Amino acid sequence: MNTNADIEAIKSLIAARETAIANADAEAAIEPLAHDVVVYDLQPPLAFAGADARDAEELRAWLKTWREPGPRVEFRESRILINGDLGIAYGLSRMRGEKIGEGAVELWFRTTLVFKRSEEGWMIVHEHNSVPMKMDGSGLAAVDLKP
Repeated sequence: MNTNADIEAIKSLIAARETAIANADAEAAIEPLAHDVVVYDLQPPLAFAGADARDAEELRAWLKTWREPGPRVEFRESRILINGDLGIAYGLSRMRGEKIGEGAVELWFRTTLVFKRSEEGWMIVHEHNSVPMKMDGSGLAAVDLKP
């Protein structure tokens, strides 16, 4: 059963992560990740799990590659489904900002977040971010797409 309180709690958690990333607060950004989280992210390798996915030092190093105030990552056009102690949020994310030495960045990508309710509240147990691949034989990512 979807409850408004659960949906609002998940929306708040997502918004808090967006704020943490924008403020280059690595610890706050990883706080909602469960200890056994599995993340399929945009950068290699294919998967991060547990402590590797919750590596605040690695995230902090990436955040330092952006001009202040940091990248804006916004989860847009999202839908949230809840069934008991399991929640799923999916939609499109937009990352924008200015990379040091590289200039302006704007990237739209697909995001799916899986939440599990625990004694501490909702925690992210799986995160999947991806971009489509061009099907022209080049094997290149289609990073120029916008909704």
